[in-house]
Amino acid sequence: MPIITHIEDLRVLAQRRVPRMFYDYADSGSWTEGTYRANEADFRPIKLRQRVAVNMENRSTACKMVGIEHRMPVAIAPTGLTGMQHADGEILAARAAERFGVRFTLSTMSICSIEDVRAATTQPFWFQLYVMRDHDFIERLIERARAAGCDALMLTLDLQILGQRHKDLKNGLSAPPKLTLANIANMMTKPRWGLGMLGTRRRQFGNIVGHVKGVTDMANLAAWTAEQFDPRLNWGDVEWIKKRWGGKLILKGIQDVEDARLAADSGADALIVSNHGGRQLDGAESSIRALPAIAAEVGSRIEVHMDGGIRSGQDVFKAWALGARGTYIGRAFLYGLGALGEAGVTKCLEIIHKELDLTMAFCGHTRITDVDRAVLLPGSLPG
Repeated sequence: MPIITHIEDLRVLAQRRVPRMFYDYADSGSWTEGTYRANEADFRPIKLRQRVAVNMENRSTACKMVGIEHRMPVAIAPTGLTGMQHADGEILAARAAERFGVRFTLSTMSICSIEDVRAATTQPFWFQLYVMRDHDFIERLIERARAAGCDALMLTLDLQILGQRHKDLKNGLSAPPKLTLANIANMMTKPRWGLGMLGTRRRQFGNIVGHVKGVTDMANLAAWTAEQFDPRLNWGDVEWIKKRWGGKLILKGIQDVEDARLAADSGADALIVSNHGGRQLDGAESSIRALPAIAAEVGSRIEVHMDGGIRSGQDVFKAWALGARGTYIGRAFLYGLGALGEAGVTKCLEIIHKELDLTMAFCGHTRITDVDRAVLLPGSLPG
């Protein structure tokens, strides 16, 4: 077993252990993948002010995200097909997040269902919702999330239509996946993954199959899914969902200041500055570059979070300094999951926490809640 010291180590191991079609599904962006790469790269030019002769005892990275205590300003982002990176992936990631003291967010397009994750955990988790044409199904999903004790609902706004990812098309990723000779041959080289899949009954979209009339297996799921993402999504739908949910609401997919104002006007508890990990509009601005203007415009009216490109605790620290009061990791935890299962997700969180803690200390702070833009060198800031 290699010594794992940073997220890249987990990525390399996951690439070895996860079948190509599922690894590429997670580790790809739309079209040229320019925005996907920029999400990560645009953190690097931001430079930190190192301070010395400061008492570094009794440090704390604890904070609240939408009023809920977190060990650090990080939550696990909703990712589709998580249970295909590793058998029972959503359950394993939720357990790791719970033990570590951060929230896990379950995707509508998960393999394990809301009820599966609830049965395997003792603390609440968050649920991510897509707006679909079938509003009866949406209402049932909301009720299922409420029954499971989810203490926040995350509404994704930037998937009215699906972006195109070349790798998915070339790999034949669909519902169900196309088992070409190339895919079968590749899966045969991943025995750990295969044994895990043989040992679980969870291999289809658990929140959908059996919960929608006429969708009883993966074969008839594809046609239903293709018709369901609603291109008519508007702020009226946000209001409708907010009323039916009645609890904490987080809006995901905000990249523009004007949309941020509308999000604040909606009465939601938080927004997430996000370009869907570069998986939708290629050529969009990176999340870390979009963050400062949005935080400055609406940060006093609504809690501002961000996702996209976070691969270290230093990235979390920089995002906090630029106005994010919470961040989300998607690919980083998927690398850990694909590499080592539940232990890999825990390792991912441990790495990010240690990097965040040390960076905070070297910059002269002992509490993350006291950190502001002054920890960054002015000439290196985005914008």
